[in-house]
Amino acid sequence: MTSVPQPGGSADRDTDTTAPRLTIGEVLAALRGDFPDVTISKIRYLESEELVHPQRTPSGYRKFSTADVTRLRYVLAAQRDQYLPLRVIKEQLDALDRGDPPPGPASTDQPLPTTPLPAAEFAEAAGLTEQQLADCVEFGLVAPDAHGRHRPSDLPVARAAAGLARHGIEPRHLRLHRTAAEREAALLEQLVTPTLRARSDDARSRAAEQLTELAGLSAQLHAALLEARLREVLGG
Repeated sequence: MTSVPQPGGSADRDTDTTAPRLTIGEVLAALRGDFPDVTISKIRYLESEELVHPQRTPSGYRKFSTADVTRLRYVLAAQRDQYLPLRVIKEQLDALDRGDPPPGPASTDQPLPTTPLPAAEFAEAAGLTEQQLADCVEFGLVAPDAHGRHRPSDLPVARAAAGLARHGIEPRHLRLHRTAAEREAALLEQLVTPTLRARSDDARSRAAEQLTELAGLSAQLHAALLEARLREVLGG
């Protein structure tokens, strides 16, 4: 479970000079196990967005406290697992700093497995039968690797397919979702391509943040359109 910053007192701005402090390289090493894609540029970017406030030495070097690292874990997990934009994550952290109760979704984060799963284990984790998993593969919802194993990152897709299957919606009915997602991804890719042409860690961090926020907005739009149509079905 990802640690949640303690509420009250702007925990990331502690002034205890006796507490151990980490360099940015040490922070990167501490985070890499859970967040292999994190970079020094990403950490600097999160600081520039005022999500973490490390102390500075007289020479200008950053020094991070344990509270800083906890906040970084919170931010990275919320981005990775919930696709939250930084604006929303910052609002959550600000609420914690004010002493408000921690927001539910980010504080109950349950990380996915970290290694590929054999088909049987993946199906069990997703709530699918092995035949339903085979159907998901056939209709392009998930794809095994060369050894027949499945990426943990595909579990949210498989779990959604399992939930729909319980209502009689089979994987073969979900091809339109896959096609729509592919078209939408292509559209969003066009928007960040100019940023990625810079070929730097900073550009990659900016593009990743933009894609995260765009994905959240697209999901919000899809949900709103679907709800509006279903209200019509109900005569609302």
